[in-house]
Amino acid sequence: MRALFREKERQHGRGRQVGKSSSTRPWARKKAQLDIASNGGALTGTQTAQQGSGPLENGKVDGNAVSWSAKITTPIPLTLDFNGTVDGDKLSGSVKAGSFGSFPFTGSRTA
Repeated sequence: MRALFREKERQHGRGRQVGKSSSTRPWARKKAQLDIASNGGALTGTQTAQQGSGPLENGKVDGNAVSWSAKITTPIPLTLDFNGTVDGDKLSGSVKAGSFGSFPFTGSRTA
């Protein structure tokens, strides 16, 4: 595993990581918890948030770069596409929210 987050990931090696993240969208700051693992270049896990919970899709790890998609159901059904960079126990990047545009997110390791 090469990264962890708050909507994100952690350090070199393999294993399960838990973190929390938040993103700033025009309508409010949203928080989520990630439970993730990496194996080679694959990133797997779940994202839990008030707006919807479920498995990560299309998860990838490349060095300190991570990306994945997650579906939400509230306030409307939408797929969120995340791209970020891991720096130690912190993660930051952008999340594309369909036609609503892209917004920054940050995260940090919690366990």
